[in-house]
Amino acid sequence: MKLHRIICAILAASLFPPIAQADDPNDPTMRNPAVRARDREITRKLNRQEFAKVRQRDAHIYAAYDKERAARSRDHDDAMIAYDRDHQQYERDMAAWRRSVAACRAGAYSACDN
Repeated sequence: MKLHRIICAILAASLFPPIAQADDPNDPTMRNPAVRARDREITRKLNRQEFAKVRQRDAHIYAAYDKERAARSRDHDDAMIAYDRDHQQYERDMAAWRRSVAACRAGAYSACDN
């Protein structure tokens, strides 16, 4: 277990110097304005390319989301229509049952069978 930690520490320590030097403001190769301008343009180009990828990815995500949302909306609308239809049928059935109860209480005993 100790050997594993020591090896990991050595590997991590060996990786830090290149990371720290990745964007060194005192880099002697970046003293030339033309080199800095070229580096700046390369960075801008990379940023634009990445931005285009992100926009394309987001467009696909939003398109898929819109389709899913539309499907859920249709399902919800269908469920509400079915609920309204079932509720109206329930109200008709209850009205018929109340009429039967009223007729039964009024003496029409044939209505009591319902």
